[in-house]
Amino acid sequence: MHAQNKFLQMKDTILILSGGMDSTTLLYDYQDRIALAVSFFYGSNHNAREIPFAQLHCRRLGIEHITIPLDFMQRYFRSSLLSGADDIPEGSYADENMQSTVVPFRNGIMLSVAVGMAESRGLGFVMMANHGGDHAIYPDCRPDFVEAFDRAAQAGTYNGVRLLSPYVGLTKGQIAARGRQLGIDYAETWSCYKGGERHCGRCGTCVERREALAEAGIADPTEYEP
Repeated sequence: MHAQNKFLQMKDTILILSGGMDSTTLLYDYQDRIALAVSFFYGSNHNAREIPFAQLHCRRLGIEHITIPLDFMQRYFRSSLLSGADDIPEGSYADENMQSTVVPFRNGIMLSVAVGMAESRGLGFVMMANHGGDHAIYPDCRPDFVEAFDRAAQAGTYNGVRLLSPYVGLTKGQIAARGRQLGIDYAETWSCYKGGERHCGRCGTCVERREALAEAGIADPTEYEP
């Protein structure tokens, strides 16, 4: 039993960490097995707002953190998330106009980099924080994508790297409830796609953030624009 517990606590995983609510919760939830957290600067409106939170939490937990630039995505990909705050639609996260925020194959690109790093470091797993609320809008967050990428990662690496997606069947509210159990201060996370000085309170990610915190019974600590 002791040997089994020791195995379960091994640092065997790379986490893709944005600095948002979901991946920050995953960081704390699985901190015992995370060897490295990786953020990607790909030119989104809010990269500069969320990555400092990723760095903050990793310092606090003593987990190595690196940021990898993917600036080619801003130059060559089309998405309102890459073209300026004024292009970000407002309303519910499930509204059809939120499809403009899709960065094509973003997770696939980030996961590919993380899998290569995992193989290079002799680590067996890569973890991402996609959840059930993402499925309607983002194809590379859906269960069939996770399953397909997991198979590709295993087939394409000598050590058979696996993709873990522990929250794929959860709502954001359920993730927030888990964060409450873990004692996470969600004021130290960022969601707003507009990336201003404060959360706008109107874009899909802000609306989803409000709803998730309310569902989890958490007093919203977010500073919103007037």
